[in-house]
Amino acid sequence: MPVITCIEDLRQISRRRIAKAIFDYVDRGSYGEYTLRANRADLEALTLRQRVAVDVDRRSTRSTMLGQEVSMPVALAPVGLTGLNWANGEMLAARAAERFGVPYTLSTMSICSIEDVASAVTRPFWFQLYVMRDRGFAASLIERAKAAGCSALVLTLDLQVQGQRHQDLKNGLAVPPRLTFGTFMDLLFKPSWVLNVLTGKRKSFGNLEGRIPNADSLTTLSQWISNQFDPTLSWKDVEWVKKLWGGKLILKGILDAEDAKIAASTGADAIVVSNHGGRQLDSTTSSIRALPEIVEVINGKTEVWVDGGIRSGQDLLKALALGARGAMIGRAYAYGLGALGEKGVTRALEIIRSELDVSMALCGIRDVRDASPAILRV
Repeated sequence: MPVITCIEDLRQISRRRIAKAIFDYVDRGSYGEYTLRANRADLEALTLRQRVAVDVDRRSTRSTMLGQEVSMPVALAPVGLTGLNWANGEMLAARAAERFGVPYTLSTMSICSIEDVASAVTRPFWFQLYVMRDRGFAASLIERAKAAGCSALVLTLDLQVQGQRHQDLKNGLAVPPRLTFGTFMDLLFKPSWVLNVLTGKRKSFGNLEGRIPNADSLTTLSQWISNQFDPTLSWKDVEWVKKLWGGKLILKGILDAEDAKIAASTGADAIVVSNHGGRQLDSTTSSIRALPEIVEVINGKTEVWVDGGIRSGQDLLKALALGARGAMIGRAYAYGLGALGEKGVTRALEIIRSELDVSMALCGIRDVRDASPAILRV
């Protein structure tokens, strides 16, 4: 077993272990991937302010998200196809998150179904919703999330149409994976991944099985999304979802201050400053660069979280210093899952929390809730 010291170690193990099409689905972005790179570059450009001779004994990374106690202010973001990184991946990730003390969000585009994940955990998880053209189907997903005891609904707003992800098209990404000469040769050298995935409870979209006619016969994931996702999605639909759901609502995909004001006016319990991990509009701003202005206009009306590019405890601390109440991580835990299954998800969370703890100490703070712009060097 190699020594794993950082998220990049998990990424490299995952890259070697799982099918290229699945790894690239997690790892890559849309078009020229300018926004994908900006998410990391802009976080790296922020500088922490080192302080010395400050009593930093008895530190705490504990906080709350939506009133829920968390071991650190992080939630696992919705990631599609998680169950193809490791058999029953969504169930394993949810279980790891529960044991670690952070929320888990199940994607609409998951391999394991809402009910599968509910059977694997003892505490409520969150469910992420895409509003489809078929509003009846969207309503049925909400009802299933209610029945499963989900404690919050994450409504994603930035996928009305799909940004083209070149690598997915080149890989012929399909669910189940489409066998070509290239994929055959790739799988030939990934026997452990093949055998592992074959043991999984499901091989296609668990939340969609038997729900959408001919979904399994479409050739690529991109084709399915372009046919089913609804470009007419509006703020009226947000109100419809909020009323139908009736519980805590998180709006994900806010990147503009004007949209943030509208989102807050809907009564949402939290918003997520996000560019979909650089997988939608390319050449838009990074999430971390958009964060301060949105925090300012929200002015405490609702919780503001951020996602996009967070790979370390230092990244998390920088986001908190700029006003985020918490963060969502996607790729970081997906790399862990692809590398080592449930243990990999736990290891990813351990790495981030450990780095957060040490960085807090070296910046002179003992409580993660005390993070502020004062710990950044302008």
